[in-house]
Amino acid sequence: MRIPKLSDLNNKHILALIGNVVISVFSVLTMSLLLRTMTKVDVGVWFFFLSIYNLSDALRNGFLSTGTIKFYAGTQPLRGNEVLGSVWFLALSASLGLMFLNLCVMPFIGMIQNPEIVLVIKWFGVTVLSSVTFNITFWILVADEDYLTILWMRLINSGSMILALLVMNYLKKSSLENLLIINFFTNCLTSLACIAFGYSRFKTIFKRSRECMIELAHFGKFSLATSLSSNLLGSVNTFIITPILGPAALAVYNVPNKLMEIVEVLLRTFVGTGMSAMATAYNSDNMYHLTFVTKKYAGMLTLLFIPLAIGAFFFADFAIWLLAGDKYAGTEAANIFRIFMLMAILYPIDRFNGVTLDIIHKPQINFYKVIIMLVVNVVAISTGVYLLKNVYGAALAAPFSLVAGLAFGYYHLKKHLDGYSFRGIIATGYVELQLFARQMMLKFGPADKRA
Repeated sequence: MRIPKLSDLNNKHILALIGNVVISVFSVLTMSLLLRTMTKVDVGVWFFFLSIYNLSDALRNGFLSTGTIKFYAGTQPLRGNEVLGSVWFLALSASLGLMFLNLCVMPFIGMIQNPEIVLVIKWFGVTVLSSVTFNITFWILVADEDYLTILWMRLINSGSMILALLVMNYLKKSSLENLLIINFFTNCLTSLACIAFGYSRFKTIFKRSRECMIELAHFGKFSLATSLSSNLLGSVNTFIITPILGPAALAVYNVPNKLMEIVEVLLRTFVGTGMSAMATAYNSDNMYHLTFVTKKYAGMLTLLFIPLAIGAFFFADFAIWLLAGDKYAGTEAANIFRIFMLMAILYPIDRFNGVTLDIIHKPQINFYKVIIMLVVNVVAISTGVYLLKNVYGAALAAPFSLVAGLAFGYYHLKKHLDGYSFRGIIATGYVELQLFARQMMLKFGPADKRA
């Protein structure tokens, strides 16, 4: 077996995969530390805060991230500076606007009895502002395809977070308040690093133009709507489970959710590498190749997820124990993880349905797809939790939303892509997996003895 060289990793797709894997590992380690050192109630409140923050982040990212990459990538320096300056101005305006709304609610904090809401009001605004520089820098680096720098910046952010959590635990100072302080300062540290190394391009804010800001805002309408709806789709469980079953039940529900990072790593990597190929095919008016790429990536991932789902069925209890310790052993978490992994078999087709709709300039259909999933999710989970009075109600209701979105997206893609079918997806994925396996055997197989 030939030992892989560093030059084998000098590829943007490999670096993107490594970056996603590393960040997911850090995320799992962080979650494991929190689950082992904090109470279920505190962990549940932390999840509630993250859900609110992630919604605001979706507002900012959905409005500007895709537009930044689309209008900045490959442009001349003058145009590039104009785009980045306009992005900076819009992102800061949005962040300061959210912080202003937060400050308006501050005087009424004493009248609020719900501790989760009080925590959000106290920390929401400053957390949003602390992350804006890192977010914009990330968009710029993605447009520049500088995945190595992205990896380093993420390592600074996640690595400092874990280090601070370890120190907090060692000093016996584990608390929700200290966790929020750590989160704020690690965001600030990463943002300062982005500015210090010149990656943020903050000075371009003086090169902004009104015309460019209008252009970015017009483009961001549908991507914002889809992003917000998608994020709300992921957060709605929090808003239903917390008031009915309490934060401890939410903590149990989110443990298997965190393990689903395994699936998300593969999805993000394949979607990231597949989008450029699909866009190139569409811009070249080669719909045959676009359909092929869609079927290839969706099919390969679907087949890869089948053995993962089977493995999860047998090792779910061990996986939950490994992540969260004895505290969550014997809870509903393991069975919920089994349900999620069975659902994951359909994730690739659903995800690529949405991406392909965007590529062929049908973002409004993708938006409608997400809205349908959101409505079905709210109704199904509310009904499930109300009837069963436990987190199984939420887990068993989740497949209804997935199937509704997948069917809607598939129906509309069939009208625009010749030869697009479930059978074609699986067949193409199977052939491509075989070809990929042969390529890997040739590349990393026994070294040529004649060399």
